Amino acid sequence: MNYSSLIIVLLILLGGGYLLGRNKARAIANQGMTLHSLPTHYGALVALWTGLPPLLLLIIWSLFEQQVVDHLLVAQLPQQIQAGSSADIQLAISKVHNLASGTGLSASPELQPAVKHLQALESRTSMLHTGLILALALLGLAVTWRRVQNTLRARSEVERMVRYMLFASSGIAVLTTLGILASVLYEAWMFFGKVSIIEFLFGTSWSPQIALRADQSGSSGSFGAVPLFVGTLLISMIAMFIAVPVGLMSAIYLSEYATSRIRSFAKPALEILAGIPTVVYGFFAALTVAPVIRGIGESWGLDVSSESALAAGLVMGIMIIPFVSSLSDDVINAVPQSLRDGSYGLGATRSETVRQVVIPAALPGIVGAVMLAVSRAIGETMIVAMAAGLAANLTFNPLDSVTTVTVQIVTLLVGDQEFDSPKTLAAFALGLVLFLVTLVLNFVALKIVQKYREQYD
Repeated sequence: MNYSSLIIVLLILLGGGYLLGRNKARAIANQGMTLHSLPTHYGALVALWTGLPPLLLLIIWSLFEQQVVDHLLVAQLPQQIQAGSSADIQLAISKVHNLASGTGLSASPELQPAVKHLQALESRTSMLHTGLILALALLGLAVTWRRVQNTLRARSEVERMVRYMLFASSGIAVLTTLGILASVLYEAWMFFGKVSIIEFLFGTSWSPQIALRADQSGSSGSFGAVPLFVGTLLISMIAMFIAVPVGLMSAIYLSEYATSRIRSFAKPALEILAGIPTVVYGFFAALTVAPVIRGIGESWGLDVSSESALAAGLVMGIMIIPFVSSLSDDVINAVPQSLRDGSYGLGATRSETVRQVVIPAALPGIVGAVMLAVSRAIGETMIVAMAAGLAANLTFNPLDSVTTVTVQIVTLLVGDQEFDSPKTLAAFALGLVLFLVTLVLNFVALKIVQKYREQYD
């Protein structure tokens, strides 16, 4: 039985366990006994013990099954392959898996014993994990159902199990973040072992090509990332100059001045922008905005590149407007009406109330919206790749072609790459810088929020 079918069966057993536990509790209550908890708590307890242990076993099994099967499969490979490198062994194992799944590869006689062994292993492991998981589910159901008595503290057990589940969920989130950080740190450390960190952070030439000849110009590549940092900063600033004023003014108008009829139309229309795919924005920037900017610039005697930071920044700012507007609107609406009424009672006008009461009170949420918009701008890839190009030019001129950190990360990892070369490892170093910048932005935003929240709470 495959995993999806097994999960469906577990869900059915979980629902059945809930009904059996609840009905037994109700039957005990009908006999005149006082239950410690509600019948639904008894049902939830039976359901949790029916579903959680098998689900945990299923997750552990799925994580380690492939490694165990591959380890057992190595013994069935030909001796010349077993004596080869780890790459040869992995390639042979991949061929065996493809042959066993019938993907149309030509049969290899020397691998046929391994193919038959793999098919037998998959059959046995499928029956084994299906039997173990179903047996564990039925055992949990039966044991917990027998425990259902009027004195059983079902509510306390359910709350404790739910608390453990919430703690485990938080732990998974934290461990995932630590795992990502550890992997990026390791690869970045490997990169900085090949390239000086001073050159990377302060170098002004970015050309991470791999030389074909030892005497080729730039044979070791140039990994100065300053042009990427400047390009990212330039495009993000242009986007913020568009998104923050327009988004914030839109939020103030919709929350403080617009009638309900206008708001019911304008807010959904504005939020439609958030649902447009970024590749569509990229086409719009490359095919519409960039030619218009170039035409206007040439009419004024300016030298405008066909792919410019201004085109990418303008379209990116349009894309980010809904993030700022929607979040700021929700935050402004959350300001207590009593603050507005008090301001009006002191003789303030509506505009004075907005500037001196509403905006300061909503400032923590507005800062959060702006920080989210900044993170969105820094992490954008498609619009920059299509409208600003891939050239790593060190310039502050918005009419020139530039590139960003995220675009270069994608470029470095596209295609067949060697993960021990500086060119590929540079992507992880760029990712580490991006992670640290986002961390600093979040820290600054948190400090601003704490400062003003203490003042206006």
